[in-house]
Amino acid sequence: MTDTKKTAAAHERRKFSRILFDAHVELAQGEFHWRASLLDISLKGLLLQQTLPVEVVHSEPILVKILLSDNTSIAMSVTVAHQHHNQTGLMCTSIDIDSVSHLRRLIELNLGDALAAERELSELISDY
Repeated sequence: MTDTKKTAAAHERRKFSRILFDAHVELAQGEFHWRASLLDISLKGLLLQQTLPVEVVHSEPILVKILLSDNTSIAMSVTVAHQHHNQTGLMCTSIDIDSVSHLRRLIELNLGDALAAERELSELISDY
């Protein structure tokens, strides 16, 4: 399969819009805590601009906190989806209702379409 066909196939499988979003992220696994830079986010996960520290156990959940403002953040539990080219893809495994609301609003503002954000949220709910 050519790179163009692989990219098209991946895009067709992707149900959730990726929002380019520059933010600091706090991560934790057990007693180990670190920071990373966010590249993009979707209702299904996020992409970091770095590989994970060697102390991280890839098979264990990681807690993520994305700082939106002084008193607003998105918190979720994630697992490692992939690591390559100095980037790490993390897949959301659980998220609280307040964080979903903040994330939905972020996606709505970036897409400029409340209905598109609502469709993505419905798609996420139907996946569970």
